[in-house]
Amino acid sequence: MPGYRRAADLPQLIPVFPLDGALLLPGGELPLQIFEPRYLNMVDDVMAGDRVIGMIQTKGGDRERPNLAAVGCLGRITSYAETSDGRYLITLTGLCRFEPQEELNLRTPYRQVRARYDRFEADLATDEKAEAPEAVRSRFAKALKSYLNHRDLDIDWETATTAPLEPLVNSLAMGLPFDPAEKQALLEAPGLTDRFEALTTLLEIDCLEDGDDESHSMQ
Repeated sequence: MPGYRRAADLPQLIPVFPLDGALLLPGGELPLQIFEPRYLNMVDDVMAGDRVIGMIQTKGGDRERPNLAAVGCLGRITSYAETSDGRYLITLTGLCRFEPQEELNLRTPYRQVRARYDRFEADLATDEKAEAPEAVRSRFAKALKSYLNHRDLDIDWETATTAPLEPLVNSLAMGLPFDPAEKQALLEAPGLTDRFEALTTLLEIDCLEDGDDESHSMQ
C-alpha cells in the first residue's frame, strides 16, 4: 500500500481491536461491523488520522482486559460506511504483522500498544508471483474438497483451484471456520508458502478428526 514500504514507515503506536476468531492477514480484506461505543470511538479517531487498526486475538487473563496474543496484524481502513442506527461498516486491508510490546496507559476507552514490525517487514513486499508446485496444489485441492464435504460448505471450486496463491490462502485462512488457536497458527506462519502448508495440514487434520474415509469424501 502506498506510503508503507518499510517497517520504519508504519506507526509505532497503534490502537488494537482484540477479537478472537477474527483473522486479518497481510494483503487480506476483513469486513467488520462496529457497534460497541469504545470501538466506534476508536474508528472515529483513526479516520481522523492514519486509518490503521491492529487486529489481534487474546490469550487468557482477565475477562474485561484479556492478555493479547503474541502476534497481530495491522490493517488500514479501505472502506467505510455508517448505518442509520449508528453502526460503522468498515473493511480493513492487512498491511503487516506486528508484535505488541508495551501497552500504553492512555485515557482512550480502547487499548493502544507500541508495535514492533521487524520480524515481518517482508509482509510489505509480498511476492505476487509466488506459487506452489503442482503436487502441493493437488494435495491441497484434495484436502479442501474433503474438508468442504465434512462441513457441508460450498465455495467457487474453479476459483479455489486456479486462484493465485496469496489471495487463495488469505481468503480461505480468514474465511473458513477454524478455531482461534488454528487461526493464530496461520497468522504466525513465517511466509506465504509456510501458511499454505499449515492451511493444508489443518484441512487434513479436520478430516482425520472426523474419522471420515478420505476416499469416500472425494466421491
